[in-house]
Amino acid sequence: MEIVNAIGRRKAAVARVYVSDEGSGKITINRRDLTEYFPSPILQFVVKQPLSTLNVPELYDVKVNLFGGGFKGQSEAVRLAITRALIKINPESKPALKAEGFVTRDPRAVERKKPGRPKARKRFQFSKR
Repeated sequence: MEIVNAIGRRKAAVARVYVSDEGSGKITINRRDLTEYFPSPILQFVVKQPLSTLNVPELYDVKVNLFGGGFKGQSEAVRLAITRALIKINPESKPALKAEGFVTRDPRAVERKKPGRPKARKRFQFSKR
């Protein structure tokens, strides 16, 4: 039994993934089941996308350490980490995952707040008098 690890990031979320082959398709996030951690079926679908693209959802066990960010960023960080781990296991699967857009790390993040402004680009209301 081989365990492959990978890391995925999205916005402020960081996911460390440990994928073990000869598994039963169980996904555990922070010692909780996937359906318990992400109650939304859309976020569960996002996490499972790389596995279902390769038609191997019941082939691997996935253990995830996840912190930072919100639930959407966390789910996409897990997706990237699982994708990277699957590519480590089988490099021939990269073209199929790349075609779906799972290999690319989304660089978008929150812009920093500027001094003298309420937010990054918002300005205080102008007052003529």
